[in-house]
Amino acid sequence: MGTVIDSHFLALTAIVTVGYQFFFFVITVLLKFDKVTDFAGSTNFIILAVLTFVLKASWLFRQVVLTLLVVIWGLRLGLFLLMRILQWGEDRRFDEMRNNLGKLAIFWISQAVWVWTVSLPVTVVNASDRDPSLQGADVIGWIMWVVGISVEATADQQKLLFKNSPENRGKWCNIGLWKYSRHPNYFGELLLWWGIFVASSPVLEGAEWLVILGPIFLTLLVLFVSGIPLLEESADKKFGNVGAYRVYKKTTSPLIPLPPVVYRNLPLWFKATLLFELPFYSRHLPQEEPNW
Repeated sequence: MGTVIDSHFLALTAIVTVGYQFFFFVITVLLKFDKVTDFAGSTNFIILAVLTFVLKASWLFRQVVLTLLVVIWGLRLGLFLLMRILQWGEDRRFDEMRNNLGKLAIFWISQAVWVWTVSLPVTVVNASDRDPSLQGADVIGWIMWVVGISVEATADQQKLLFKNSPENRGKWCNIGLWKYSRHPNYFGELLLWWGIFVASSPVLEGAEWLVILGPIFLTLLVLFVSGIPLLEESADKKFGNVGAYRVYKKTTSPLIPLPPVVYRNLPLWFKATLLFELPFYSRHLPQEEPNW
């Protein structure tokens, strides 16, 4: 079916993404209904992957695999987040946005940028005619994806069960994978998208390598913007005066799962530079009272 608008489907996917997110933005504004926000984001990934795959109509094995990986991830995450928000009843992220059109618009624009940018590796692979033989990078990328989605799904389910238990009300999650990472779900998501990039690399040539901006953008978003920083701030404000929580934070890796007995003994410079224990993650943690 050739090319649509541009040879790499970049303009097409941008237009589709903006249109899809704008549709849900209008629903949010007119109906004051924000329960489909995460569903709109994750399903947008599915639409871009399937659309580019079908329009190119090359049916190459690598395209089939990568498209399928995105569809599986998007369906799993989208349905999980939709069921969770329907169960909880509200999305507290929008408490300050519902009556502020400007903030709401910025959120939906940011979500559109997130979807389009992170989808770049699959978009470019699906637009390509190149079909190199199976390589080590393919297998490594697929393994990264399998491990990543397994970690993300397990962490999501463990936290959901923890929060749904009445006896855990008002507590932070420190069971299962959450014993080894304060944000194992984010670790899984980053790993699987880096895996998709690695698996796409055998096809890439020249400027196409710029699709690495997809996983880089996601990593920066999680580490510095709307991922870990917001959740750390929220947890510190809720539990910062609880001694056990402070111990948990000091002995648990922020992202990469590690046994607490290992993490607590690592030097601070190592934690900050290689394990992303960034100083501003604790800026909202109340100062400890001095012991005289």
